Amino acid sequence: MTLRSALVRLSPLAAAVALGLTLSACSGSGLVAQRTQGYVLPEDAIAQIRPGASQDLVRVVLGSPQTTSTFGGETAWYYVETKVNQTAFGLTSVQERTVLAVYFGPDRRVTDRALYTLEDGRVFAIEQRRTGSFGEDRNFLQTLLASAL
Repeated sequence: MTLRSALVRLSPLAAAVALGLTLSACSGSGLVAQRTQGYVLPEDAIAQIRPGASQDLVRVVLGSPQTTSTFGGETAWYYVETKVNQTAFGLTSVQERTVLAVYFGPDRRVTDRALYTLEDGRVFAIEQRRTGSFGEDRNFLQTLLASAL
């Protein structure tokens, strides 16, 4: 048996093995990674935040807030936890989002707290356009020729 005839007989088998290995590498478990962005909000920490608690206690239990807002004499602190699936190709999809809002009165004590999820909000697309800067619309040669004239 010559080398050429052995390769011809082996090539369908090699193609089947290569196809099997390729398809097994594409299994769903290896392509999607689940991760948490932002804060991790444990239930026991949330339970410690009750009306009457001070801002200092909230900061010790939950840490610094991700976002704050002040309206009138009241202040709100927001802690956001987002669970996403990310594919091997860099595409992400939000699976779960929880926002803990802690409301404070003028005396810097907790008046209320609320948990919001994706079902409580509205999903909207963030605009991806951006304003160009000076010179961004010209290439190097155009810039060089414009400065020479």
